[in-house]
Amino acid sequence: MATSLVSTLPAVEGFLDKRHRSFLDGGQCRTQHERSMDILDPATAGVLTRVQLADLEEVDAVVASAHRAFTSGCWSKLAPAARERILLRFADLVEAHGEELAQLETLNQGKSIHLSRAIEVGASLNYMRYMAGWATKIEGQTLDVSIPMPEHARFNAYTRREPAGVVAGIVPWNFPMMIALWKVIPALACGCTVIIKPADETPLTALRLAELAVEAGIPAGVFNVLIGRGAEVGPALVAHPLVNKVSFTGSTAVGKQVGIAALQNMTRFILELGGKNPMLLLEDADLDKAVAGAIGGGLLNQGQVCAAASRIYVQARQYERFVEALSAQVGALSIGAGMDATAQVGPLVSKKQQSSVLNYLEIARREGARFAAGGQPVDLPGYFVAPTVLADMQQRMTCVQEEIFGPVLSVVPYDNLEQGLQMVNDSRYGLTASLWSNDLGRVMELIPQIEAGTVWVNNHVPVDPNLPFGGYKQSGMGREFGRSAIEGFTEIKSVCITY
Repeated sequence: MATSLVSTLPAVEGFLDKRHRSFLDGGQCRTQHERSMDILDPATAGVLTRVQLADLEEVDAVVASAHRAFTSGCWSKLAPAARERILLRFADLVEAHGEELAQLETLNQGKSIHLSRAIEVGASLNYMRYMAGWATKIEGQTLDVSIPMPEHARFNAYTRREPAGVVAGIVPWNFPMMIALWKVIPALACGCTVIIKPADETPLTALRLAELAVEAGIPAGVFNVLIGRGAEVGPALVAHPLVNKVSFTGSTAVGKQVGIAALQNMTRFILELGGKNPMLLLEDADLDKAVAGAIGGGLLNQGQVCAAASRIYVQARQYERFVEALSAQVGALSIGAGMDATAQVGPLVSKKQQSSVLNYLEIARREGARFAAGGQPVDLPGYFVAPTVLADMQQRMTCVQEEIFGPVLSVVPYDNLEQGLQMVNDSRYGLTASLWSNDLGRVMELIPQIEAGTVWVNNHVPVDPNLPFGGYKQSGMGREFGRSAIEGFTEIKSVCITY
């Protein structure tokens, strides 16, 4: 099989050759213990580098660093325009080091180098510059009040938004760089300080971003990175009394634990959790566009996307034609390492995730699914699973109900639109959904009936910095992006002056 491997930059090789530790007070942690963990390349299962793992003492040190920086006012008391300029300088440095960051992300996470360049770097730059601008646009309100006492008194009442304080951002392994920046940049724009806890598997770009932040002029202690096993240091970070806000992206099961732990201290939190996201094709849908949408929206990053399209509902009269067209294109996708510029499908992030996806495929076989494409082993080193189309699916089947987080598309027929809508909403999740139709009236009628935080029409999976993102039901609490992000990293203070 022909490949076109991207040459690794010397800067990337130099970064991988270093021994990495948690980042606090503007540099690497100086603790003495030597518990470490291998960071693997998902495409080969080989060791990329090693990181030293934090213990509970180090959790305290990292939180103390962020707390000192916040209470000192070295960041929060800067003029908003000064914070904006520094964040824009940070974005410029990310752009200047874009290829280095993209390669680190691909080697560490496994995704296509094209995706790392376009999304992890390109989309993140748009987000960074958009959110940096909010530093100068945070606002309160003036309010008319009707307070009856004391008699003849006059009042001036207003609200102001103040930074929430120390923010703990817990980041998943599917988009390690981009989702870290989703938390870091709005929090910093508001004047908060931040601790990023990357996923165990994918800490490298967060560490490199912290170095670039210091170079940009962000003061020591304002942007920190905690490296450790999530099961060990995560609970201590979330429950720490000096943490004021938790922003978590990950599975619903873990997110519930995070929320419960945060509530013990009344720590504010936002949870962006799992999804089992539907595509609903109306009878007039353009099938060619819907097939492309299912591949782009369902197999992006090997399906390791919380918003991915993973259950597809097709009107019964069009069902076989759609399955045939989708399966032909999915079966023709090339598989290879993320650094192979010709590969269209890469590895999953870890052996654990590969085993989980393969287990779901075995369940699908037992439950009677038809494998229209994929389902066979991939003869490559690393953690690959062939992209798979499951046909003859029924609503109650496991692969229709549970989040797989892999390259698996389940296609379900429906007889009438009422039934199709009922199946779309028949899920404990409600993160995203998409409608495929050119019947504007029908689409506008359906949108309010769909139980999801985002509804796309004739596309699936694009996000924008200005468009709030979050879920209904067990897909989370709160919203990210836009004004919602600023509201999430600030507290409202009401002021009432008598004169």
